[in-house]
Amino acid sequence: MSYIEIKNYSKKINGRLVLDNINYSFEKGKIYGIAGKNGSGKTMLLRAISGLITSKTGGAMVDGKTIGNGHYPKSLGLVIENVQMLENLSGFENLSLLNSISNNKVSDMEIKNWMIKFNLDPNDKRAIKKYSLGMKQKISLIQAFMNKPALIILDEPTNALDASSVDVLIDIIKETNKKNSTTFIVTSHDKNSLNVMCDEIIEMRDGKIV
Repeated sequence: MSYIEIKNYSKKINGRLVLDNINYSFEKGKIYGIAGKNGSGKTMLLRAISGLITSKTGGAMVDGKTIGNGHYPKSLGLVIENVQMLENLSGFENLSLLNSISNNKVSDMEIKNWMIKFNLDPNDKRAIKKYSLGMKQKISLIQAFMNKPALIILDEPTNALDASSVDVLIDIIKETNKKNSTTFIVTSHDKNSLNVMCDEIIEMRDGKIV
């Protein structure tokens, strides 16, 4: 049985068909890329797999469990749209707070090591509201990685990152996948990045996998 199963999944939002009879299986431990223009359905497919939306027709399963209607994947790291942070706390303080409510807590040293991996200073005391967009994006990415989830879903993770930071992110994704057999699903406008890191690339258009 596949790790993620999407069957006959259609979804309308405000009368518009955003996912059109999606059928796809994802294997455990692979890196998947989803390519397509804005409005093609990439983010909506991620939201379906995350359980953030629910279909009236068809459904989604992750690791044998139905997702949607308030049910989410058991072990999930997620970056979709803006991750909510407390603007008056530092990056490390925000990550520590998120770690405190995780079912798989890690040590402060592990959080600091993740920050160093992403070229951030864990001892930076500035409030996160003073961070650049790229630095905020790195904090969002770290919160998805740090508790070692089985599935990591990243929507346009290279947004606001410079070229060297994109290279670092690709290396971290590949390293995490190899070390922990983590399943990744990543969307991007940048097909070159997807080609470098992904085992399989899906293309979407008008709410369909093409």
